[in-house]
Amino acid sequence: MRVISIANQKGGCGKTTTAINLACSLAMNGKKVLLLDLDPQAHASLGLNINSPNSIYNVISRLTPRKLKLADIITRVEEKFDIVPSNILVGTLEQELADEIGRELKLTEILSPLEGKYDHVLIDCPPSLGFLTVNALRASSEVIIPVETSRFSLQGVDHLMDIVNLIKDRLNHPISCRVLITMFDSRLRHSFSMLSKIKEKFGDILLGTIIHVNVKLKESAVVGETVISFDKYCRGAKDYFSLAREIISAETGGEKTVQPFSNRMKEIIKQETKGLLTATFALDAPRAQVVYVTGSFNDWSLDETCRMQGKDGRFELNLDLTPGVHKYQFIVDGKWQEDPNNPLQERNSFGDVNSLLEVKGNGKV
Repeated sequence: MRVISIANQKGGCGKTTTAINLACSLAMNGKKVLLLDLDPQAHASLGLNINSPNSIYNVISRLTPRKLKLADIITRVEEKFDIVPSNILVGTLEQELADEIGRELKLTEILSPLEGKYDHVLIDCPPSLGFLTVNALRASSEVIIPVETSRFSLQGVDHLMDIVNLIKDRLNHPISCRVLITMFDSRLRHSFSMLSKIKEKFGDILLGTIIHVNVKLKESAVVGETVISFDKYCRGAKDYFSLAREIISAETGGEKTVQPFSNRMKEIIKQETKGLLTATFALDAPRAQVVYVTGSFNDWSLDETCRMQGKDGRFELNLDLTPGVHKYQFIVDGKWQEDPNNPLQERNSFGDVNSLLEVKGNGKV
């Protein structure tokens, strides 16, 4: 059983969003998953429309008049996806257990009977470095640290890493750390500047998947659904599904298991791609190392699907686009620029220039 804490003492970095949607995505990949909401704010529980009078408090507390076992409060969310809910009373546990010997092992003891019943246990930690987070880290073999592209979020990572190292030294419990970039807005130069700093500082522990800004992630939380249930074709759903595949690939030494397409899936792909036309993007950049093309056709996202292939200083990429006018820019070693060979342009709201590409229904680009 793989126990992974999701933690960052800075709030608003996508911690709970990651916990909910990574759990769902792992389940979609055939893994049996338990999400443990350890945050007294209970955002993971609320984000899945789980409103239970019982919580992890009733399992850990010695003072509760309603003492329960963990199995008593596990709630089914979706197939292969369960949750242990939280509530405001969880916040009183630190004071209640302040003088108890071995208090940092409470969660480890509670989770031990679940060995073999789940493939993954994800723990949504509170946005603090107190008793609850220490318990979660002690019970985990791994921690994922969501980091938005801001200076304040980076400071939160440093503080959390100090706690992880303390647990390694004082409690003789090794934990592997992975940093996940969240809320990445590829429309902003600042995002790429911070991305460069994050890669420079945490490159050896940085997850390859990037979670982009996507309004569907917020909308799904409002209605109490996972983003895959809410809109499985949106950018947020694809990002978290990719993250789940990356997490799973680590279990097999990095080799991803490719499942063959069923006839039904082939038909769906055929219908989805019907009417698309191939457009070739090209840029001469002899000194460039990495070049992407991004635009209105992919919600200005940045991932490997829009990375251009370079040879002898010329970068090219073929993309299937729908008929209509598309806005785009190149990203050359982190710097945005318009297409110098395309005279069709327009000024955007950021003060830059977008290049324009018209794909006609008659097959012409």
